[in-house]
Amino acid sequence: MRAIARDQTDQLMPYVLQSTFLLVAPALFAASVYMVLGRVIRNLSAGSLSVVPVKWLTKIFVCGDVISFMIQAGGAGIMVSADSMSTGENIVLAGLFVQIVIFGLFAVTAAIFHSRFRKRNPNALQEYGKGWEQTMVMLYVVSVLIMIRSIFRVVEYAMGHDGYPLRNEWTLYVFDGVLMFGVVAMFVWRFPSNLGRRAFNASAYTSSGPPERGIPMVCK
Repeated sequence: MRAIARDQTDQLMPYVLQSTFLLVAPALFAASVYMVLGRVIRNLSAGSLSVVPVKWLTKIFVCGDVISFMIQAGGAGIMVSADSMSTGENIVLAGLFVQIVIFGLFAVTAAIFHSRFRKRNPNALQEYGKGWEQTMVMLYVVSVLIMIRSIFRVVEYAMGHDGYPLRNEWTLYVFDGVLMFGVVAMFVWRFPSNLGRRAFNASAYTSSGPPERGIPMVCK
């Protein structure tokens, strides 16, 4: 859509489509982040240490993320009409604020669980290996990247069409494209496909190598 918009600067639709895709895509990253935390807690059998009941944790945050996604997409759709562009921008801002609030609550939930688990299991790294903590670090880094990106987009839409961010495309590449590439890189480093039931259990590993076949190693 960016390539198409290059030679159609007098038309609104190509611009709106490319902007919408860039705007709502990080919400899908966020949904993945929320689901990973629930898997980590379950694999550590530490549901009692979570502020939010594990069976509701993923559902609550993902539902909040879906609401944010729909608000942003709806606002972007309203922006197609020149007469409603200001209204659309305000709706997008509301969706971004929802995403920031949800992410903030998620970060607090993750940090509290992490702290409680380390206090209850001072030898957690020896008992469960480094996998669970590396996954938590990945979640923290990814959360910060998405949060910074969301704050940038709030500033961008708040300043309007005459603001510096929308008048200078490099800001979108740096504060959106690069940050989202960082999210992908972090998931490559610690991809959660190995979050099986015993993925963090050090006793599942022997000196001869990885767990025996039959031990689930993929999220379902």
